[in-house]
Amino acid sequence: MEETMPSPLKRVTAADVARALGISRATVGYVLNDTPGQSISEATKRKVLETASSLGYQPNRAAQALASGSSRIVLLLLPDWPLDHSMRAHLDETSLALEEAGYSLVTFTEHPGSRARPLWETLDPDVVMSLTDYTDEQLASMRACGVRRVVHQGPPTMGQLGYALGPQYLVEHLVERGRRRLAFAGSPDPRLADLVGERRRLADATHRQLLGSGLVAGADLNLDNAEQIIREWVSSGVDGVVAYNDDVAALVAGTALRLGVGVPDSLAIVGHDDSPIAQLYFPSLTSIRMDYKGMGRYLASLALGELQGRNSHDLTEVEFRATLVPRESS
Repeated sequence: MEETMPSPLKRVTAADVARALGISRATVGYVLNDTPGQSISEATKRKVLETASSLGYQPNRAAQALASGSSRIVLLLLPDWPLDHSMRAHLDETSLALEEAGYSLVTFTEHPGSRARPLWETLDPDVVMSLTDYTDEQLASMRACGVRRVVHQGPPTMGQLGYALGPQYLVEHLVERGRRRLAFAGSPDPRLADLVGERRRLADATHRQLLGSGLVAGADLNLDNAEQIIREWVSSGVDGVVAYNDDVAALVAGTALRLGVGVPDSLAIVGHDDSPIAQLYFPSLTSIRMDYKGMGRYLASLALGELQGRNSHDLTEVEFRATLVPRESS
């Protein structure tokens, strides 16, 4: 039997496979969809699968989703934050946990002034979740688009998660090393203002609790102002710096060394997130190792709980951990 090849510009369908074999479209559909309860011979099944493969058949996921009522997609709304090491690690673990349950994770960020349509209008996700609070406009748009499930429980707050205690551990570590005048080095990225503020407040509160007064200095550092700020800090007696993350810690350390300030002899420096640069930098950076797996699995459990009609994962059942990793910089 001569097979009729479809046009290379045309998507290969189950009907093309049926025409090539001279059998019914229904039979091909039963085989390709592995429909139970059908009396189709193994020889026919094998021929259908072989022909489908040779023609380049790919299942139409949109049609399958329409027929089954499920797209197997979890849409996660991200804030307008840079995708740094910490965020990527969280998302990798969330994606892996969802894949194990048969779902795909898709992320979406609404940037200010963007004219792009939100992905929930085009993907028909099974569930939508977010790392921040939804706006009224977002919720109204989801309702209008027929989004069936929205995880309304937001992410856990800083105070609820053990991993958020990193700044506390860093200050305790520096004080144990005999440092008494600590400064906080933040990031000038406006998208990170809330996170920087959270870490600085916890570092300040810990310093106040241990030594009776708050941090002696603080500033957001970049390549343009780092030298002046570090020079001022050292001249005022600052002997330890708690940095927002490892990138900022590396900037502080590099600037200090260029100014001839000994690290850690004169100035101890600690970072956060235990990103690759913390281990590769010289001197290697003391940092906080995050429980990316725990956080990722928690986020996945929120989505799966909504999909399965059960209560979202109780925080008391999850152990988030922050681990201090001492290195040469302190």
